[in-house]
Amino acid sequence: MPKGVRSTVKDSGLLQAALIGLEAQRQKIEEQISQVQAMLGKRRGRPPASAKAEPPEKKPAGRRKLSAAARKRIAAAQKRRWAEFRKGKAAGKE
Repeated sequence: MPKGVRSTVKDSGLLQAALIGLEAQRQKIEEQISQVQAMLGKRRGRPPASAKAEPPEKKPAGRRKLSAAARKRIAAAQKRRWAEFRKGKAAGKE
């Protein structure tokens, strides 16, 4: 047999034994976790359905609509800000 190659029959048996051992360890650990949680008075998993809070109110989807007048006011204010900015920049160059 080439170096580094193992028989799958031997590996399969070894893996099965390892799996059985690990599952036994997991069972013991889960039992210990349950005991500690019982001592703490805590439950595992989700709370019962009766303990759930009321569902939150849904927010309206999408963006808010602006009136045409509001859009004009915003545009005019932005134009004024840009005009003042450019005026200040022009005054700084002279």
